[in-house]
Amino acid sequence: MKKLLISLFCAVAVLSLGAQTLRDGKYFAQEENFAASGWKSQVVLEVKGGKIVSANWNGVSNLPGVPDKKTWDRGGNYNMVKFGKAQAEWYQQAEKVEQYLVSTQDYKFNKYKDKEGHTDAITGVSIHVSDFFGLVQKALAAGPVAKGNYPKDGWYYAEQADFDKNSGWKDTVLITVVNGRIVDVLWNGISNDKNKKSKIVESVSGNYGMVKFGKAQAEWHEQAARAQEALLRAQDPAKIPVKADGKTDAITGVSIHVGSFLQLATEALKKAR
Repeated sequence: MKKLLISLFCAVAVLSLGAQTLRDGKYFAQEENFAASGWKSQVVLEVKGGKIVSANWNGVSNLPGVPDKKTWDRGGNYNMVKFGKAQAEWYQQAEKVEQYLVSTQDYKFNKYKDKEGHTDAITGVSIHVSDFFGLVQKALAAGPVAKGNYPKDGWYYAEQADFDKNSGWKDTVLITVVNGRIVDVLWNGISNDKNKKSKIVESVSGNYGMVKFGKAQAEWHEQAARAQEALLRAQDPAKIPVKADGKTDAITGVSIHVGSFLQLATEALKKAR
């Protein structure tokens, strides 16, 4: 029954997209969860005159010390050609997919050759594209992103300069801004222990153990998610009050220190102003 309802919802969404003239504005959508690779895709669209005039396929990761996917890839870190024997790097293939969408306006694309979502319809593209077109439809169905206060859209990353002497961790923040509005916040951490994964992954896997060892009310990643949501609502780190000890009473269910998170968010957002 649940699968039937989901199928009906998707069908209605696609039909409504087919029947409507696209509203001008900027659109955003992202995958709900990180894949096994540590990445989740994001899509940003701009519509002018009822047509898609730009598309940006990017990604964010739960891997340690990683900015957005295109920045990471352009820096020579993703290496699909070297390690995957791909015909081009991921960001280069992503750009071809974006160009295809803009030139064809085919946001209901379904020319897949396998269940993994690969296609022969886009020249020079061997990566799977189903997640991109799925997010395009999701973004358009959600409607334009409301105008925010930040002059520059993009992905903005910041990390602490040094590891904490006691914990061995340092925080990182990645913020996505669309139409001047914060649409995604990712708070993570890097350990000076090379055997440890990112703070999110260590916490989700149970290795960080704040509840078990620190008697906390919730695990670190759960409290971090609440802090991220608070920033999404506030749209400005300065609007979240912090006490002298780096904690806050302004976010329900959060007892961890948030001072460094908000400081890094402020630093990252300087590039959006």
